[in-house]
Amino acid sequence: MTTDDDALTARVARALDALAPAGARCLVAVSGGPDSLALLELLHQGAAIHRRELLVGHVDHGISAESAGVAANVASTAMERGLPFRVARLELGPECSETRARPARRAALRQLAAEAGAVVIVLGHHADDQAETILLRLLRGSGPAGLAGMAARRGPWVRPLLGVARDELAGYLGRRGLTAWHDPANTDPRHLRSWLRAEIVPRLVARLPDVVTRLGDVAAQASAARSGWDAVPAIVPALEQVISARGISVAAPPLRGYRSALRHAVLAALGRRFGVPLGARRLAALDRLLSGRRGAGVVQLSGRLEAELSSGRLTFQRVASEAAAAEVALKAGCDAVVGDVRITVVAAIAAEAERGGWWTTMEPGRYVARTWCPGDRIRPLGGRGSRAVGVLFREAQVPPRRRLRWPVIASADDATIVWVPGICRSGSRIPAPGSEAWHVECAFT
Repeated sequence: MTTDDDALTARVARALDALAPAGARCLVAVSGGPDSLALLELLHQGAAIHRRELLVGHVDHGISAESAGVAANVASTAMERGLPFRVARLELGPECSETRARPARRAALRQLAAEAGAVVIVLGHHADDQAETILLRLLRGSGPAGLAGMAARRGPWVRPLLGVARDELAGYLGRRGLTAWHDPANTDPRHLRSWLRAEIVPRLVARLPDVVTRLGDVAAQASAARSGWDAVPAIVPALEQVISARGISVAAPPLRGYRSALRHAVLAALGRRFGVPLGARRLAALDRLLSGRRGAGVVQLSGRLEAELSSGRLTFQRVASEAAAAEVALKAGCDAVVGDVRITVVAAIAAEAERGGWWTTMEPGRYVARTWCPGDRIRPLGGRGSRAVGVLFREAQVPPRRRLRWPVIASADDATIVWVPGICRSGSRIPAPGSEAWHVECAFT
């Protein structure tokens, strides 16, 4: 490698080191295109720096006639580097749009990661992709928070290339002698992003050579501002923020007293905690709810989020999913929804157990995840005796109508409750730190 290649490899490796937990197994999402192939090669060459275990994941969408050949090329690339390879094959058909393909691809990558015990999924988005994202959001009328662009890390998704330009990756790929597949959809001007990429951004670069860097600076500033506003509900005493297992509530009277711009900034910050952007229409609906004479009511903010005003508090909470199971058997590689919560189980090395939180480690064994039943009890970690789970719900301010869709994890052998996600871990089935275990993680659907 050239000196420049060594420097680029080190930059990307250090970026992954900062984004992924130490020792994490990382699924590198490789489409077969130039960006993801360059990402794979950079991470493979930089393994001694980032010290993460890599495996390669590919989603064959079944859209292009070339897809089987692309999958074979990715598999061969992984094999030549001694890296495990996993593929998910979808049958989306040639008429499938990117709007439909994207959620299917992300779901497939999540499943591949769960099956492989990977806690991080590494994506190949780079600085030029970030610039295109910001321009897209400007054209679609996004507010200031939307100009933060793509996050370097969100949930399991990490993007270590956001500081690297497309041309840098293309040059690196060529010097490494790697041949990539070029998706024709990426240059089809019928797609707004492709039109920006092929026609608009090159004109901007011709006039302003550093425009991609400038737009990256916009994203960094917007991200910092958004982070500041997101912290406001927690640090303003008058709002009395309470985070319960299913939602977030704040005192309504102070919100009513704020000027509209400040009130809207706080409400938008609460919406972002659930991944739901609150535009003018939704904010107006919340204003009407807060100003209503009844002092109570519910506003549907999206298909998965509602706001409820009751007893002087405004609560943002997930909407119950009627398709969720009431009970499932857990095993390594499991990814299931029980009640309103998605539960993911992967094989891992045990970490020190904590009483609260939304993840835990457990001794491998036979477990079921089921919805809570009145009368359930748990022996809290570090406590004495058992406590009613219903009492713990009241202490955590979980509304009664939500409790019947709250999961508990119990031993399938003796029905002992091992964990109530987000509420309490028991002292049972705790593995020794450093031993083989199951890492169990929960998140609202």
